[in-house]
Order: sequence, then structure tokens, then C-alpha cells
Amino acid sequence: MTEETLLEAEEKMEKAVGVAKEDFATVRSSRPTPATFNRITVDYYGATTPIHQLASFSIPEPRMVVISPFDVSARSNIVNAIRNSDLGVNPSDDGQVIRVVFPELSEDRRKEYVKVVRTKAEDARVSIRNVRRRAKDTFEKAVKAGDLGEDEAHRAQTELEELAQKYVATVDELLKHKESELLEV
Repeated sequence: MTEETLLEAEEKMEKAVGVAKEDFATVRSSRPTPATFNRITVDYYGATTPIHQLASFSIPEPRMVVISPFDVSARSNIVNAIRNSDLGVNPSDDGQVIRVVFPELSEDRRKEYVKVVRTKAEDARVSIRNVRRRAKDTFEKAVKAGDLGEDEAHRAQTELEELAQKYVATVDELLKHKESELLEV
């Protein structure tokens, strides 16, 4: 029972770190990446569809992304979705591909992005702590029910605490890397 609970907790903590990585990837640093567009969805024949399912991305220049829609009829919807997103860019459509030129990041904008990244990191830490708390509650309930001995529960809680610290440290390392990436000029 303790092993199952610990494995489940570790799995959920890994997912929290994965979500943090994805969130960090969507925050633009000096060079845009296709992951910058991950949160954008397009109305495609009445269905909300992620943009990466409708087009391919290439980066010919450091501040430019070229988007090639698989279905040419979706071009205008993709342009509108990008324009209405929080990226702060104005895509241009030449009839075949969509070009998105990202402006140079100002110092204020970089600091703003650092705040956003810190918030996302804190969300990941909170998620990891919540997983730890739920697993700890499971152990305590098992002790009260007599299904688990106190010594075994204590060992499991110690192992759980180490897992939580490991994953929080991973999030902190990801945050440190993303902050340095954002603040480099």
C-alpha cells in the first residue's frame, strides 16, 4: 500500500514538473520557438484545435517564425488566433505561409516575463506540495485504520518528503535556467 501511494505521488509530481516545463516553454525568451504557440487554439470548422495540429513551424531567422498551414483555408483563422493571443505580435499572411516577426524584448517586458515564470514555478511547487499532503493524509488514515504500522508510515512519509524536495528542486532549477535565459541580452 505504501509503495503504491508513493509511486502514485511520484507520478503526479513528475506531471507537475512536466506542466511547469511546458508552461516555461510558452513564455518567450529572446528566440521564439514553436512551443511559443502551444497555448493558441484556432476555430477550425467549428472545433477548437491547437495551432500545432494545423500547421508546421520553421524559424528561418532569430526573431521570425514561418507557419505553413496544412489546410490553406485555415490561414485566416490561424492569423486571427495569433493576432488575438497574448503574444503581442502581428502576423503577416502572403497567401502561402504566415510570417510572425517578434519584436526585440524590452527590459520591462523581460522583467514582466520573469514574474510570469516565477508564478508558474510557484504553481508547480504548490501542486507538488498538494500531492505530498494527499499522500501523507492517506498514510495517516491507514495508521488510524490499523492497516499500516506507525514506523512504516513514518518511513513512507520521510521518503515522500524526500521525493517532494527532489521535485521542488527540479522546478527551482528549471526556473533558474528560464530566468537567466530571459534576462540575457
